Amino acid sequence: MDFAVSDTMKHLIKQVRPFIEDELYPLEPAFLQEGFKAVETELHKKREKVKKLGLWLPQIDKEHGGLGLNVLDHALLSAELGKSPVGHYTFNCQAPDAGNMEILIKYGSPEQQETYLKPLLAGEIRSCFGMTEPDFPGSNPVWMGTTAVKDGDDYIINGRKWWTTGGDGAAFAVVMAITNPEADIHFRASQIIVPADTPGFLIEASTPFMGHRGEGWASHSEVRLENCRVPQKNLLGSEGTGFLIAQERLGPGRIHHCMRWIGICERAFDLMCRRAVQRKIAPERSLAMRQFVQGWVAESRAEIDAAKLMVLHAAWCIDRYGAKEARDQIALIKFTVANTMGRVLDRALQVYGGLGVTDYTPLALFYRTERAARIYDGADEVHKISVAKRILRQYAELLGAGE
Repeated sequence: MDFAVSDTMKHLIKQVRPFIEDELYPLEPAFLQEGFKAVETELHKKREKVKKLGLWLPQIDKEHGGLGLNVLDHALLSAELGKSPVGHYTFNCQAPDAGNMEILIKYGSPEQQETYLKPLLAGEIRSCFGMTEPDFPGSNPVWMGTTAVKDGDDYIINGRKWWTTGGDGAAFAVVMAITNPEADIHFRASQIIVPADTPGFLIEASTPFMGHRGEGWASHSEVRLENCRVPQKNLLGSEGTGFLIAQERLGPGRIHHCMRWIGICERAFDLMCRRAVQRKIAPERSLAMRQFVQGWVAESRAEIDAAKLMVLHAAWCIDRYGAKEARDQIALIKFTVANTMGRVLDRALQVYGGLGVTDYTPLALFYRTERAARIYDGADEVHKISVAKRILRQYAELLGAGE
């Protein structure tokens, strides 16, 4: 396994790191205390700078205007972008748009690509993804209540979605809906493009998230689809393949999430160490002299490094063998990195004391928003059970063969 960073990636990271620190960190106080819309205009200017630097769309192939990074290289870059809560957005590789771009590139018709993909790649519009439903458990994604019934050349869609990230201001949604309730459970749903201005597509609320509703891209919408009529040509891929398409985007998507979390860990670690050295607890004595703090620093450094290597290994496996063959590695990193991030953030916040729970640093934002990392894209328990079953099945086969 070769995790060596190429000269190209070293140069790329050398460009990206100061951009994040010099261009985005100064915007964070307004973002943290006033919201996304307070910095949206400035972020658009930063996005134009990213384009001019040739750093736009790192996860997208060159033929579509991106950098064409493989999963491993994008993972390395994602760790840098994750240090700022607006890092991925500024480079146009943020969820859920990044996943929708990949779907449209692979499954979109020429008309769909012209109408939705091109402006999405250009950063002219945003999108959202409607899968999770308030009335059904996210841990069982094939069980949903939203339906799309054929009527002439159209689908009529009815249902409810929530945790639809970035729905506020999105130009269109990719909606998962049951198109054939009699099919095998994994082939009942399809993915359908629903323009946001379609009659019956209603954003009812932005979900209050640990006391913050958010706005624009930095929010999660509750969506109701009420007799929402869209043409059947808005179907992505083949009918009944919605779940399979979703699974395709989840493997690399989890690498992106995990390396973004590594970036958050690194930012929290840096803030924790700076605070420990600079914060005086008595004349001539700093927090860094306390053994409790020294222990937190050592434990955090070890856990971040271990988690990062696990993610890079999983990314390497995806690049070499594909997401299906790397499913155990993907499952392991999902809950390992999410929990590592939680511990590192908790230690950093504790070192900051009262300041840590304010919105004067990004720690409180990370702490409240990233607790959900152990829930979305598959709850920790689901990943643990699935990987444990596969491991134990291998042992059962081995022991059975030896009897």
